[in-house]
Amino acid sequence: MSKRINIVLQDTTVAVLDRVAAKGARSRFIERAVRHYVETQGRENLREQLEAGYRANAERDLAMAAEWFPLEEEAWQTFEASRKPKRITKTKRT
Repeated sequence: MSKRINIVLQDTTVAVLDRVAAKGARSRFIERAVRHYVETQGRENLREQLEAGYRANAERDLAMAAEWFPLEEEAWQTFEASRKPKRITKTKRT
């Protein structure tokens, strides 16, 4: 479903639009341009929010990583030791 609206554009913008959009395709071009802009801005806003969150929590995250590192190291060493084949020693029977 489509809805007709009236918009006002500067003459220079209309000239550019006429150069890039085929005759009779202005509406389709503007539709795609608006959707692209909204999607791009949405991603950019999300990126900015994530970066701000990372910066705000950086000290906390580093402290947590330092706190857990020894446990992770121990778990990794235990895992590696469990993967090594066990040596079976033969005992002499008398």
